Amino acid sequence: MTKNLPNRWLIALAGVIVQLCLGTIYGWSVFTKPLMAQYGWTQTQATLPFTIAIGVLAIATISGGTWLDRKGPKIVATVGTFMFSVGVILTGFAIQIGSLSLLYLTYGVIGGLGLGLGYITPIATLVKWFPDKRGLITGIAVMGFGLGALMMTFIAPLMIVSLGISTTFYIFGVIFLILLAIASQFLVEPPKGWAPAGWSPSAVGTADSGMNLQEAMRTKYFWLLWGMLFINITAGIALISQASPMAQEIVGLTAAQAGILLGIMSVFNGLGRLLWSGVSDYVGRRNVFLFLFASQGAITTRRAS
Repeated sequence: MTKNLPNRWLIALAGVIVQLCLGTIYGWSVFTKPLMAQYGWTQTQATLPFTIAIGVLAIATISGGTWLDRKGPKIVATVGTFMFSVGVILTGFAIQIGSLSLLYLTYGVIGGLGLGLGYITPIATLVKWFPDKRGLITGIAVMGFGLGALMMTFIAPLMIVSLGISTTFYIFGVIFLILLAIASQFLVEPPKGWAPAGWSPSAVGTADSGMNLQEAMRTKYFWLLWGMLFINITAGIALISQASPMAQEIVGLTAAQAGILLGIMSVFNGLGRLLWSGVSDYVGRRNVFLFLFASQGAITTRRAS
C-alpha cells in the first residue's frame, strides 16, 4: 500500500505553487498609485479592494476548514483557486470600465473567498503528510504565500507601463487559472492511520494536545494566541498594503524601485516563515513565539525612542 502512495514532497511542491499564486495579493500596493493616477481615486479607494480581500479571506478560511473535513482538499482547493483566478480576471474588466464597486466585488469578495479556501487547504493537507516535520512543512507552505508578492512586484510595474493595468490583471488571471488548476489536483490526504516510517509523536514541538476545536476554544491560551496573532498580522498587513506608495512618497523612489523594495520585503517575509517554523520543530512553538514577540517589542521600543 505504501508503494502506491504519492510522493509527499510532490504534494508539498503543489502546495507551494498554490500559495505562491495566492500570495500575489501582497503585491497589491504596486497598483495603488497607477489606479489613483488613471481614475482620480483616493488612496483609500484604491487600497480598499485589498482590505476587503483580506477580511473575506479570514472569514473564508473558517468555512474552508470545515468544508475541507467533509469534502477533502482537492475539491476545496479547486473551487477556491478557480474563484481566485476568475476574480483576478474580472478585476481586469472592472478596472477597464473604471468601476470601483465592481472592483470591490471582483477582487475583494470573489478573490477573497478564493484566497481563503485556497490558503487553508495546502496547510491543512501538508501537516497530515508531514506530522514528523509539522513546523518545517507549514513554513514551506506559508513561505510560498510570503514570496508571492515577489512575482507581482518585480513584473507588474513593467507590465502596467507597457500593457496597462487591466491587461496586467487579465494575463495574471489566466496564468493563475492554469497553474492552480494543475497544482490543486495534487492535493490529496494520506490514508487514515498512515504515518511516516519511524516517526514518534513525542518529538519536541510535534506532540498533539488531544483537544478538539471546541475544547481548545474554551481555554485562555487559545484566545491569548489568537489575540497575539491578530495584533501582529494587523501591523504587517497595514504596512504591506501601503508599502509601494509610502516608498514613492516618503523616500522618493520610482514605481519600479518601490516594486524592488517590496520584492525584497517579500523575500525576507517568506524566508522568515520557513526559518522560524523549522526551528520550532526543535525548540518548540512556544519558545519561538516568545523570541519573536520579544524581539519585535524590543525593536519597536528602540525605534520609538
